[in-house]
Amino acid sequence: MAQPQLRGVFTGPTLRPAFVDTSAVDALDVVAALGLRGSWYAAPVGGGTGIGLAEHALVSPASVMKVQVALAVETLVATGRLDGSERRVMLPAGRTPGPTGISLMLDEVTMSVRDLVLGMLTISDNAATDELIGLVGLEQLNWLLTQFGMERTVISSDLRQMLEQIATDAGFATYAALVEHDPTVNGPPSADEIRHRVAQATALDPTRATRTTAAEMVALLQAIWSDAAAPAQACRRVREAMGRQLAMTRIASGFDHTVQVAVFTRKDPGSVAQPGAIDAAIGRIARSLVDELRSRDGG
Repeated sequence: MAQPQLRGVFTGPTLRPAFVDTSAVDALDVVAALGLRGSWYAAPVGGGTGIGLAEHALVSPASVMKVQVALAVETLVATGRLDGSERRVMLPAGRTPGPTGISLMLDEVTMSVRDLVLGMLTISDNAATDELIGLVGLEQLNWLLTQFGMERTVISSDLRQMLEQIATDAGFATYAALVEHDPTVNGPPSADEIRHRVAQATALDPTRATRTTAAEMVALLQAIWSDAAAPAQACRRVREAMGRQLAMTRIASGFDHTVQVAVFTRKDPGSVAQPGAIDAAIGRIARSLVDELRSRDGG
């Protein structure tokens, strides 16, 4: 059976892949209406080529890079270079901000390395992530990414540095000042101006800051699921943590209870006008990609 060729075409404000069904096209329209662009890629988890849209384009991965951090840490644990039971003490001063986990806590927190990985992947804990990045070090972390086959993926800073850089580019002295700014009380800049400045921030520019591609992320997931990315113990630990992710409102929304979904996704409240709509769009796009892959094999 000949495999269908994927062709992306420009039709107005968004790219539409020719293979998708009507529901997926509607989903792409939802994404475009929210002022967003995206790249997608899906491939059989057991290996093989996939289908997608702009899957080789560099993008800012945001919290998706936590998957790479987790695999790096678990690899070092599996090879005896880190002790997964080592207890890390995190003081409240200078703690990386975020909407979940340790980032919200007011007092000193002590947690093992392996439990920090769980917090990072299950609830997208920013403070846990930066503790692990600091433990591994950016140089070693990026070297490990090349060992995982991620030649175009780079993690250029921890999350705290990224947030502070975004705040600076938006015209604020600190990230806390950006978060606390209320244009109705404090005056300019307006909310629209802040959104524009944030969108142009250096930390969100994939040509200059942390970056990856949809194709490399999927290839990494394939390698994790086949124990080829790293030692089997490390791959298993990452798979198990991703299977416990609490935010199942995006990709999982496109499938019923018969499909097992292991994900990493992060939703920032208020970051888009219609968070429910974008979650549904992602789920519908994911479902259409999977359906297309299945049709290649005759069902």
